[in-house]
Order: sequence, then C-alpha cells, then structure tokens
Amino acid sequence: MAAYQISERSDRRALAEFLQKEGQLLLPMVELIERSQEAVDELIDVTGRATLEAVLALSAQGVAGPKHPGKEAGAVRWHGRQHGLVSLSDRKIRVTKPRLRRKGLQGSEVEVPAYAALRQRSDLGKRMLQILMRGVSTRNYEAVVPEMADTVGVSKSSVRREVIAASAETLRELSERRFDAIDILIIYIDGLVFGQHRVLAAIGIDPTGKKHVLGLKDGASENAVVAQGLLEDLVARGVAPGRRRLFVIDGAKALRKAIDSVYGQDNPVQRCRQHKVRNVLGYLPEADRQRMLQTMKAAWKLPATEGAARLEKEAKALEKAYPSAAASLREGLAEMFTVSRLGLPTPLQRCLGSTNVIESTFSGTRSRTRRISHWQSGDMALRWAASALIETEKQFRRLMGYQFLWMLEAHLQNAEMVASEKKVS
Repeated sequence: MAAYQISERSDRRALAEFLQKEGQLLLPMVELIERSQEAVDELIDVTGRATLEAVLALSAQGVAGPKHPGKEAGAVRWHGRQHGLVSLSDRKIRVTKPRLRRKGLQGSEVEVPAYAALRQRSDLGKRMLQILMRGVSTRNYEAVVPEMADTVGVSKSSVRREVIAASAETLRELSERRFDAIDILIIYIDGLVFGQHRVLAAIGIDPTGKKHVLGLKDGASENAVVAQGLLEDLVARGVAPGRRRLFVIDGAKALRKAIDSVYGQDNPVQRCRQHKVRNVLGYLPEADRQRMLQTMKAAWKLPATEGAARLEKEAKALEKAYPSAAASLREGLAEMFTVSRLGLPTPLQRCLGSTNVIESTFSGTRSRTRRISHWQSGDMALRWAASALIETEKQFRRLMGYQFLWMLEAHLQNAEMVASEKKVS
C-alpha cells in the first residue's frame, strides 16, 4: 500500500491554503482505502493537520480579516505563524497556526478563537475527529471543513461564502479560457444532470491526444438555444470554424442542427453508440434486450455499409411488434458508422464511437458532488460542474489511440472524402 507523506512545512501550508479557498474540492489527492488501523492513523494525521490548519486560518480571518499585502488596516493584524498542538480525542496533532497581534501594542497577542476553543474544551476534539473520520470513511470531504469550523465557532455561512466565491471564480476562469493557440481536432458534447438542472458540456481533443474542458452551458442538449449558445461561445473563444472537426455527440437533434449552423455541414458527426443502445433497449422487453445488444455490437464491428444494412434489417424485423424500437434504431443510423467509414484503427474507433470520454469525466464530477441533495439554481449547478470538471481535468490522460490521430486529421483535410461522406449521408 502506497504511503502518503506531507513532510515539508511548505507542503502542509499549501494544502491548508487550498482547503481554505476551495472547500468543495477537499483533498482530491487522497485516494487511500482503509485496510488497517495504521493506514487510518496515517491518513488522519495528514488530512487532520491540513483540515485543522484550514479551520484555524478561517477563524483567524474572522478576527483580523483577509490577508492583504502591505499595511494592515484593522485593529488586529496577521503576524506570521507558530507551532501549536490540538487534541482530537485520543490523539494529538501538531499544527502550524496563524499568529495575531493587536496593532500598536508590542507583544499583545490575540488568540485565534478556534484554537482557544480546542485547547479549552476536550469534547470538541472528539466531535471534530468524528467529522473527520466520516469524511475519511466515505472518501467524500466536501462537508468536513464547514462542519469542523462550525464546531469551534466559525460560521458555516462564512465558510459557504468562501466556497461560493471560489467556485464562481473557477466558473469565470473556465468561461474565459482562450483556445486560439490550440488546434481542437475532436469535440465531445454531452449533458450532466444536477437534480432538476442540466448542464451541457464540451471537451476537446488536440492532435496530440490531450483533452481540454472547453465550456459549459446550463440546459439540455435537446434545447436548440442552449446547444447553439454553447457552440457560439466556443467560436468566440477561439474554437473557430474554418477547419473540419469530428463531433461526437449524444444524438440530440437540436445539437446536430446547431453543429451545422455554427460550424457548417462539412464536419463529420458520430452519434454515441452507448446512447443508441440505451434508447433502443428501452423500447424492448427484458427478454429481447441481450440479443439486441449483441446484434448492435456485432454490427459496429463490420464495415460501415454492411453494418448499417444489418441494423436496417433488424429494424425491419421489429417494425410490427416494436415500432418505437425500430424507429429508434433507424434514427441517425448513418452517423452510427461515421468512425467506421474513416478506416481508423480499432483503439481509436472505440474512443470515437461514443461519448465515454466525456461521461468518464462526468463520473469524476458526480463523485465530487454526490452529497448535494438540493440544487437551488442553474447557477449553483454551473459553479459545481465547473469546479469538479476542472479538478477532474487534472487527472486527464491522453486519448486512447492518440498515436493514430494523424490519420483522422489527414481524413478531415481530404476534400475528396468530404464529398464521399455527403453522398453516404
């Protein structure tokens, strides 16, 4: 089992500052399964120190205000840091806490309220350990700092304001990203649901296989205004028309129409095969679903013309008993085989045949937001989606089969193949 160590003072300070500023994304780097008491103790030592230091910094900020460069304006000023000791039930954790002094009175120390409370009341240590352990056991740390801060008298609302401000800033930065200098070759578009709210997201792939979170819009892909608005925003930020790209989408007609409107009709579009499977199987009884699933998977392994003919034959057989399933299978059938017609290697076809690239990103997003049960507004959904997507982006790997992207690019630049595609569609 890997050992997680934060051995330098600067490392602990950096982690504590991160927790203080972005409480909704607490400790994403800690992915340690509790296999022994030793592992739990090690994790609590590291996360507990960083979390406590974040709480102490928030408490100090309530007395002295936020740090500002230059001369401090308030009656109490920040005066560096010093070592301290906090008891959490049966264990003691050494921390580095803020040091405060009253302005104009040399040597007049001002106690950090949260630190004083922890030193004076032993029951608080037990309570904070319980909160910390709950975060450790679920690997879900979003509520740890607010709860621990509230336990020692730091207002939850003040912590919440910090979180809202941080997530709003992340959304702003994402919304202002420029892509003028990045050649986006592939664009994946899909939606994410937050309670009653939907967010439409786009992820781009450059010729080296690197993934980029491009943008977000609140609303569903079935909404033409939302779909067009997202694409027009990408154009405004540098993902301009004028070069052919491959679009991989969930299959919404409004989104397909928006691509033609904003980027032109010369761009190949691949409908997500996983979405198509879910749609078709949803119209069939349980007994017929496995056979249909295998049929569709087998058809996608065939050359494009043969595969499409095989699924058309299957749709014809379904017409009388299950007309909705037949219609769903036929809808956008040609675009189910777009990547097959390109003649790309299998690993690349597998990644380009569905929106799994963006859905796996959403999986990381859901894991960071699953504790939230009440989504108050579209703005809240956008802020959390942006924060979680950007955090997940840090773990992005290059697209599987990226070594063959030059083949896709060659195809996109081939004018004769453009004409051939139009005849097929």
